[in-house]
Amino acid sequence: MGTDLRAYQTSLSEVVYLSGIGVHSGDSVSISMLPADPNTGIIFRRIMPDGTTHDFPAVVSHVGATDLCTMLGDPSKIHVSTIEHMMAAFSAIGLDNVIIEVDSHEVPIMDGSSRIFIDAIDEAGLTHFAAKRRYIRVKKTVRAEIGGSWAEFSPYEGTRFEVVIDFDSAAIGRQEFKSEVDGDVFRNELSSARTFGFMKDVERLWASGHALGSSLDNSVVIGDDNMVINREGLRFKDEFVRHKTLDAVGDLALAGAQFIGSFRSYRGGHRLNATVLKELLADRTAFEIVETPEPRERAFAREFVAIAAQAYAPWDV
Repeated sequence: MGTDLRAYQTSLSEVVYLSGIGVHSGDSVSISMLPADPNTGIIFRRIMPDGTTHDFPAVVSHVGATDLCTMLGDPSKIHVSTIEHMMAAFSAIGLDNVIIEVDSHEVPIMDGSSRIFIDAIDEAGLTHFAAKRRYIRVKKTVRAEIGGSWAEFSPYEGTRFEVVIDFDSAAIGRQEFKSEVDGDVFRNELSSARTFGFMKDVERLWASGHALGSSLDNSVVIGDDNMVINREGLRFKDEFVRHKTLDAVGDLALAGAQFIGSFRSYRGGHRLNATVLKELLADRTAFEIVETPEPRERAFAREFVAIAAQAYAPWDV
């Protein structure tokens, strides 16, 4: 209890360039992460072939689809998808303001985790502003259910994740990850956990235009014999639930600000994460916007005070 939190906003100290493959499209993708002014927030900027641009603020109201990944924009038109691993890195490391230019409709999958994004941000460094950082403090329990799955937010003096998965597969089974998640925990225990899938689903996914860029270089793959087929094996014995937690960190960053509270889920995924986040933000009595009352770099969660704000996004006053 009583996690200390960053009190002021940040951005990148310099431009970060990365390139890779889109896990679903199979296309080559280049991205540029640009420093941004205080109160800009996180914006994905789609660069079209003709040079025109389309901006998508990274907030849940702009989520257009949650099938196999999280997408901003219109699935049938202009969009940017597979943003969750990058968003998780931003949230965990405390990067508040950045514009991500993407020359395709999908963020590159890299190695299937957040680790490369973390390393790139570390190399660039962060700039710290005088503008205060805002948080969403959960005031009462909000729950969402889809079929046999559920997720909920509840009050807590910190930022805690309790994620449980339960797969009908001997390679996975039931796993759980329960911890407060700050920058150090994310780096050491979550950031390198990779996305995963089953060989039995490959043909169906290909037929629907998904997983065209998936490979053993960016995914943990479970074979028909319920064994992990990646030659190097797993990075953690419970890598599957750690990746599901990583996804949740990224999806919930679409609140527009880090939350102070506890998030619990059972057999969750992108759709459920977005659903419960929308439920929380739709109930103005379930949360409040808070910031530090004193000019210091970090403060304990319980010390943040409520402020008058018309919307949940940190750049709205």
